Amino acid sequence: MLHRTLSRFGISNRPILYVTESESGEAFEPEFVGVAEGTAEKVMRSADLLLNFHQRIHPELLARAQRTALVDIDPGLLQYWISSGQLDIPEHDLYFTIGETVGTPAAKFPDCGIDWVHIRPPVFLGEWAARPPADPAAPFTTVSSWHGHEYILEGDGCWDNNKRVEWMRFVDLPKLTDQPLEIATFFGRKYATDRLILERHGWKVRHTVDVAGTPEDYRSYVQSSRGEFSCAKPSCMRFQNAWVSDRTLCYLASGRPAVVQDTGPSGYLPSGEGLHRFSTLEEAAAATDAVNADYERNSRAAREIAETYFDATEVARFIVETALGDAVQAAPIIGQIAPT
Repeated sequence: MLHRTLSRFGISNRPILYVTESESGEAFEPEFVGVAEGTAEKVMRSADLLLNFHQRIHPELLARAQRTALVDIDPGLLQYWISSGQLDIPEHDLYFTIGETVGTPAAKFPDCGIDWVHIRPPVFLGEWAARPPADPAAPFTTVSSWHGHEYILEGDGCWDNNKRVEWMRFVDLPKLTDQPLEIATFFGRKYATDRLILERHGWKVRHTVDVAGTPEDYRSYVQSSRGEFSCAKPSCMRFQNAWVSDRTLCYLASGRPAVVQDTGPSGYLPSGEGLHRFSTLEEAAAATDAVNADYERNSRAAREIAETYFDATEVARFIVETALGDAVQAAPIIGQIAPT
C-alpha cells in the first residue's frame, strides 16, 4: 500500500522504515526494514532537514540529521505531557505547531520554555479538487476514532479523552434535523453496543475499513458526502487550542461544507459559511440546516477556505524557508512519522 501510494508521486524507492520496539512492546535499538543501515545512515546525514511528527523519535536517529524540526499536531496535549513530565522530547533545532494559542498569552497550558513557530495544517489541493454540488439526499459524514483508551493523567486522577465522550453528547442530533447523518468508525468489542445506540437515535453507521480501506476509497467517501459533521476529542475543548482536523480540510477542499465542534477562538477560522463551528446540540442542528439553506454558497466558501488558509504548497514553503533560510537546497527532506 505504501509503495503503491508513493509511486504515484515518483518516490516509491525513497521511504526508510525502522522499528524501535518488538511486537511485545519491548524497546530496542532502531532496526531498519528493507534497507541497509549504511544506506539509511548516508541518506539521513545528507538530508537538509528532518521533520519529526512522532514525539518519541529515537535520539540516535535524530542526531544523524543536519537540522531537525518537531511538528506538533497535538497542541495543548503535547505541551501538557512535556510540562507534567509524562513525555521527554529530545532537543530539536526548531519547533512547529498547528495550535493557534500555543506559546501565546491565550494558551490554557504552558509553553514548556520553547519558542514555537506557528503553521497551519495542510491539504494538497491538487489531490483534493473541488467537486460539483453533492446530491441533496447524500449524508453528512465523517471518519472518526471512537475509543482508543486515551486517558489523561492529571493530579491524582485522570479524565477520558476519547471521542466517544463528545459523540454521546450529540447522539440526539438526527432528531433535530432532516439532514441524514453518518459516521464511519470502529467500536471494538467493548463498545459494540454503542453502534445500536447511535442507530436507534437515527445515525447511519459504517465501518471505517469499508469506506477508507485505501486512500482512493477515503477520498471517494469524502467527496460523495454532502458535507462533514464531526466531534473532536475533549482535550481540544479543555485546552481551547482552535484545532482543526486535516480530515476536515479534505472536505473543505472538495467543496464540502463542514459542521465541526468548536475548539476555541480562532484568529482566522471563519464560522458560519463553508465552515460552521458548534458547541451545543442546538447549534449543531442549526448549522446543518444553515448549510442546506444555501448549499451552493457554502460549498464555494468551503473550497475558498481551503485555498486561502491551508494550501499545502504554501505551508510546505513556509516550513522549509523557516527551517533552512538561505540554506535551502535540493537535497532531500526527511519526514519522520509515527507508526500506525
